[in-house]
Amino acid sequence: MYEPIRTKSVHTMADADFPHRTRAEELDIRLAGDLTALLTVTDELRALATDAELDEVAQELVDQITRLRDGAAPFRADPSVRDADPEHVDSLHHRAHTLAGHAVVIATYRSDEAAMALASQCRDRHASALGLTTA
Repeated sequence: MYEPIRTKSVHTMADADFPHRTRAEELDIRLAGDLTALLTVTDELRALATDAELDEVAQELVDQITRLRDGAAPFRADPSVRDADPEHVDSLHHRAHTLAGHAVVIATYRSDEAAMALASQCRDRHASALGLTTA
């Protein structure tokens, strides 16, 4: 009544001959992604307000991302054109604070001191901009 299944089982496909990434490689990819997203938000903030400290943080983010991606520099989009509306700036700080928090968690798990310090610094800076207290 039913036609037999003719495709391979997913369990036998797991033995296929293709490269698998290790847990460490997956965490590197995830951390680089979070730092790249944080860089994008930082670039948006830099476009709205000139701040030498943001320029330095952006360069440090680029350096960490390049290290995690084995020398491949991150792609950087042009910031969107917007007015320096205080609500928009606050929303960017909220997003950056969240992304930096994600990066701190992954960097801590990986025991990556450089990325952890940078992400913590970013998280604290954005919390301060929002008037949040950090523990």
